[in-house]
Amino acid sequence: MANFLTDTIDFSQYLKETDSNTNVKAANLYIPAIKERMRNISKEKKLWMPWEKANESFYYRPGEMTVYAGMNGHGKSQVTAQIAMHLMKQGEKVCMASFEMKPIETIRLMSRMFIGTNPYTEEYQNDQGYEILDALFDRFGAWSDDKLWIYDQSNTTNAETVIGMTRYCAKELGIQHVFIDSLMKVVGSEDDMNGQKQFVGELFAIAKDHQVHIHLIHHIRKPVNEAALPDKYDLKGSGSISDQVDNIFTVWRNKAKEEDMRNSGKFGNKSGEHDCVLKCCKQRHYEGSGDGEPAIGLYLHKDSAQFLGNTVDVPAVYE
Repeated sequence: MANFLTDTIDFSQYLKETDSNTNVKAANLYIPAIKERMRNISKEKKLWMPWEKANESFYYRPGEMTVYAGMNGHGKSQVTAQIAMHLMKQGEKVCMASFEMKPIETIRLMSRMFIGTNPYTEEYQNDQGYEILDALFDRFGAWSDDKLWIYDQSNTTNAETVIGMTRYCAKELGIQHVFIDSLMKVVGSEDDMNGQKQFVGELFAIAKDHQVHIHLIHHIRKPVNEAALPDKYDLKGSGSISDQVDNIFTVWRNKAKEEDMRNSGKFGNKSGEHDCVLKCCKQRHYEGSGDGEPAIGLYLHKDSAQFLGNTVDVPAVYE
């Protein structure tokens, strides 16, 4: 089962590390490294998103930082939980530090994605059903062992603690992906522009220093029109957030479709539309030939809580 990090660990010793010395070198010293990279880029391990149709446009690289931003209730935590599950499927070690959800809620969501069904349906509400679910949850525990860590904080968090926790994960546990949900729960004041800038800058430095990928969930300003897809300019707080990070996705939930389906069922005018759109608004280091800033339309498979790339797709199997 998932391993737990608690605030009994002294994260303060992991607050500072970046060397203050500045190395100025001649540019041509980097040419051999560029040549080597050109020869090896096709051999590099690429870490994909859960949706195959996004493969030509995006993959996760070590040493980068990705922000996922959206309105309240638009599925940021659910989308990023599925991304974390897919990274684990590819052999990566992940830490989930959610200050929006309790640890048990995070694990319950991820385990539901693993078992691929809704454990709260009537068919499971009997002794035989409980035995089946017990076995499935045990399989999730065995599968996630040494892949998944949960930061279980017992007190209100702060930026310094989260920075120390993130560096501890990278240095001591060999974790390759840290998910932080969310920025506004760590730097509490929307007006604390300097605090936001410093926090994001520290995380950015950790990603580079330790070649981990940091995933930061964020909120956007209240829109004039909730039906419009948000952009990177809609992020709350400091503009330095979008300036500093490598990648930005906005998460948008199609509430108009949900309302239409409630009123008209599967024969509604919007029944064929996507349930969610994950829109890439920035990808600093894209080197492919496809669309480096794709809009990824997704369909919700309600039983598994997974988002699917196409209506004909089936939920992912993680074993």
